[in-house]
Amino acid sequence: MTNERAQAYGRVMKTLEDMGPAKLHDLERHRIRGAADVLLFAPPNDPAALDALTGVEQMLRQLSDSGRWTAQRANELSDDVAACGPALIGELPVISSAA
Repeated sequence: MTNERAQAYGRVMKTLEDMGPAKLHDLERHRIRGAADVLLFAPPNDPAALDALTGVEQMLRQLSDSGRWTAQRANELSDDVAACGPALIGELPVISSAA
């Protein structure tokens, strides 16, 4: 684990703490935290880490598409979750706002 990964993990935990139930349901918070936990301790090219990150990306995209979150906010959290893991687990598409 690197200092940068630990700092990203701290940002994810702060975001989860700051978001109330209106912004994130318990299951969503649990899923994000679980992904950050997996990523923080993952070695490079860990399939479980990639699966965790992909799942969070999909969930954040749904939050953005539904209008519960802005695309910008979803991307910021996505970037922080990804930064918990080893350098560039994989290139995932950026969440775009609905047209």
